[in-house]
Order: sequence, then structure tokens, then C-alpha cells
Amino acid sequence: MYTLWIANKNYSSWSLRPWILLKVLDIPFNEQFNSFEDGKSSYEKFRKCSPTGMLPCLVDGNRDVKIWDTLAIVEYIAEDHAQVWPTNKIARAWARSAAAEMHSSFATLREVCPMNCSLHTRLNEITPELQSNIDRIDEIWSEGLTKFGGEWLAGDKFTAVDAFYTPVALRAQAYGLKFSAISQKWIDRILQLPPMVEWVEAAKEEPEIEH
Repeated sequence: MYTLWIANKNYSSWSLRPWILLKVLDIPFNEQFNSFEDGKSSYEKFRKCSPTGMLPCLVDGNRDVKIWDTLAIVEYIAEDHAQVWPTNKIARAWARSAAAEMHSSFATLREVCPMNCSLHTRLNEITPELQSNIDRIDEIWSEGLTKFGGEWLAGDKFTAVDAFYTPVALRAQAYGLKFSAISQKWIDRILQLPPMVEWVEAAKEEPEIEH
């Protein structure tokens, strides 16, 4: 069985991605938690469960292997569970491209709007750089929802590409970010998922920290 090491649910957008994928697809796993250090580096603490000193990290006990990058974790899970990606080749290629873009891009959104499940505020200013990130994400979502004609980004089933953008749905809610009507429906759908509700409720019970 998989063991998924995650950091604080209130802050760790990277931990959320594989966690919610496993939850929504009903793939069994053991959850292990390791909190950020308050006000200092968590590197040495996280090194005990991840070779990079960062979380998440997936451990496959059946094969005695660790996978320590979110995208690599998802691809590893997909080798045993085909439903991680869309079955249609075109949708699958699009989903992988969109997920990889989320993995490597949108630095301004990450910096200005860090994930915080307990936060509800409004930004005083949307800079051109932040608006550019929002517009590009909106474009990706609108394309997937229109092109593949389902409730989820790459069709009628929740897949890894939805998991990768799930933290953006939380950011949209927390900071009052504006998206198109079709994208907002996807945001609302994500936020209403029972695993998402479970994550947010648990996050709100965690103590606040500086990290």
C-alpha cells in the first residue's frame, strides 16, 4: 500500500495534489503528517521522510521505493491506476500538458496568493503580472471544459489535471480572484467535493505557523 507523507493541510498546496487525487479516485493509502517548523526551515525535519527535505513524498511499501516530486508521484500512481489520466489520447496529452504547466509556472500567483485554507480576504490590487497568471489559468480551464465537454477539465471524470489545479480553486476562494463563468463552475464543483471539504475542515483545526 502507498504511504503519502504530507505537510500542513492549511498551507501545503503540493501535498494537496496527490492527496486529493488518491481520495477522489478511491485509491487506498496511508496518510502520514509532518508539520512545518514554526518560523524556521523544515528541511532537516522533512529529510527524515523525504530525500529532498520537502513534502509530499510517496512511499510504496510493496516495492520499497520513495517518490518525492508531485508530478513524479502522480505518474508513478498512474502506472498502477490508469484512471489517473484520461483514457482518450488527445485528452490525456492535453491534461499532461496543463498539469506540467501548473507544476512549473504561475510564480506570481504562488507568491502573492499563498494557499491558506483559513483565509478569506480581498487583494487591494491585482497587478498585471498576477492578472496574467489568472488569465492564463482561466484560458486553460475554459479550453478543457469546452473541448472535452465534461464537468472536469479533461472530460467527464476527475483526473490528475483537476488535482493539480485544486489549490488554485482554494486561492480563488481565499483571495476573491475572478474567473469566467465556466471556470467558476469548476471551482465550485471542486470546493464541494467531499475530500476537499474534509481537507479544509482539517486544515482549519491546525495551529497557525510561520514557515
